[in-house]
Amino acid sequence: MTQFPLGAEAIAQAQPLTTAPPDRLPRIAVISAFAPEIALLEAALEAPETRRIGPATYLTGRLEGREVVLFLSGISMVNAAMTTQAALDHFNVTAILFSGIAGGVDPSLGIGDVVVAERWAHYLEGAFARETAQGYALPGWMGAPVANYGMIHTRGVDVVPPGGHAPESRFWFDSDPALMEIAQAAAQGIVLEQVGETAPQVVIGGNGVSGPVFMDNAGFRDHAFEMFEARVLDMESASVAQVAYANAVPFIAFRSLSDLAGGGDGENEIAAFLSVAAANSARLMRAVLARMPQG
Repeated sequence: MTQFPLGAEAIAQAQPLTTAPPDRLPRIAVISAFAPEIALLEAALEAPETRRIGPATYLTGRLEGREVVLFLSGISMVNAAMTTQAALDHFNVTAILFSGIAGGVDPSLGIGDVVVAERWAHYLEGAFARETAQGYALPGWMGAPVANYGMIHTRGVDVVPPGGHAPESRFWFDSDPALMEIAQAAAQGIVLEQVGETAPQVVIGGNGVSGPVFMDNAGFRDHAFEMFEARVLDMESASVAQVAYANAVPFIAFRSLSDLAGGGDGENEIAAFLSVAAANSARLMRAVLARMPQG
């Protein structure tokens, strides 16, 4: 998919694009997937400067009194991994905070709720199995840690661990425990934007899953909740969590429900609730950023 450009207001305020050497000032990476999610953050960024790296644009400046690099990951897994790794290669990133929308998987959650998952997995990393008379069967030498959904068998992904030389298979990528503690504290008393008469909630912990698919299917939604015990499903977080793990950089994601991933009664809700969900995730992310240590 095409990566959306940064908002016009931020570009107007920013200095011209540069191709300067790597920036060694310690910064917190603040990421969203596409323009409507990042607009609120761009408007609040102080003294923005713009740098183009490959196909992506990065804004440096101060947000909540912290030095940050703010950028769009681009929609979906490859874009998110590519832009995150480029940020780590060109900036001195001390932590990664992702703010954005997601599809709700846990039936106890509603539109506008913000989930801060404790760990993330790739739900489409795996194998599409052969159909046999006995059902969908993997090769004898291949296993899968969770039950399949038809031909889809989800497996771990091979990744070289920090300081390692050979890849290992990992299924879950953890959010940083210290950042999770800050999120727990920041969530106390925070007021989120309402959805009709409903006051959204912050949910700390649990699982999230990601894949390169816009999910709008009730059957797979049920599968994701039952097999992965997932609360939310999106298109970027697990890939950013994997890059953060491989580079030993603390990571956390704030995902607000813009839709129910196919679980609603009518057409997908994202068009109606994108704005409120983006605002709620950004509000909690900024509260966490404001509580992070200076420097």
